[in-house]
Amino acid sequence: MYGNIPLWLSIAFIAGGLAVLAWSSDRFVVGSASLARILGISPFVIGMVIVGFGTSAPELLVSVFSGIAGRSNLSLGNAYGSCVFNIAGILGVAALVHPLSVKPSIVFGGVPLLTAIAVLSMFLLCDGTLSRADSFILLAAFAIVMPLYCRFDKKAETPEAPDLPGETGVLKSLFWTAVGLVAMVAASHILVWGAVDMARAFGVDEFLIGLTVVAIGTSIPELASAIAAARRRESELVLGNIVGSNIFNTLAVVGIAGAISPSPGFSVYVLSRDLPVLICVTLSLAAFGFNRSDWRKNGTAGRSAGLFWLALQILYMAVMLYQEIRR
Repeated sequence: MYGNIPLWLSIAFIAGGLAVLAWSSDRFVVGSASLARILGISPFVIGMVIVGFGTSAPELLVSVFSGIAGRSNLSLGNAYGSCVFNIAGILGVAALVHPLSVKPSIVFGGVPLLTAIAVLSMFLLCDGTLSRADSFILLAAFAIVMPLYCRFDKKAETPEAPDLPGETGVLKSLFWTAVGLVAMVAASHILVWGAVDMARAFGVDEFLIGLTVVAIGTSIPELASAIAAARRRESELVLGNIVGSNIFNTLAVVGIAGAISPSPGFSVYVLSRDLPVLICVTLSLAAFGFNRSDWRKNGTAGRSAGLFWLALQILYMAVMLYQEIRR
């Protein structure tokens, strides 16, 4: 997917990718937040639908290309690994940037939903295959879950979104949202391309590159938008991004890959490691976000939660690399 390029161009890709990511993620968050305010929609729903699905474009592309190539098992690891990174890695960083305000609808709605989806995935995959029937069940669940959950998450009173330069209207907000999204996805691929080629230049095995740089690289848009949103104290956009992205990855991304090319087998670690870890980190979001003094009010996932999630992400990656290298 990523061809060889000169070392100087790899360095330019990395530097340029990071710079464009910083700019585009900020524009994307500003546009999305302003759009939510103008249309009277909960920023959480905007985060789920626009930010969550939009920043999952790299995972979807990997899924489609893997399915066409008859390697749908690759999309399983990418999808579930990205979901773990979304919570443990991205929320971990975002919580360190600024404590996250967690709504009761996430604790009592989003977390149980994501857990149920992971359990459904384990049930469908327990026979060691991903069939077209399994894939169609996942896609049907996606079509049902998204509108129902958006209805469940009632409109919330939120502070006004930061103003865009000049007049802020629907068209201007849509423009910055679209420009930010396209630039984020493009910059993430440029950044990953540069990192992959630089790793090759220093003799790093391509298998390890795929497990680390490429797998995390597909989640760079979510990370960039989450950091930008956390800096602007847009917690609903951060959490909506993660919930929407994880729903999209586990149902749509895996479902599309299996529908294109059913998988007769996949890594045993998907059932014994990746999905159980995903369930654990999902439940930890409810544990940290639950308001113990009044369950009807927002809770806070602070810097201690961020440190816990990042430590868990590092441990997960260490175990994953150890097990995959031993195979």
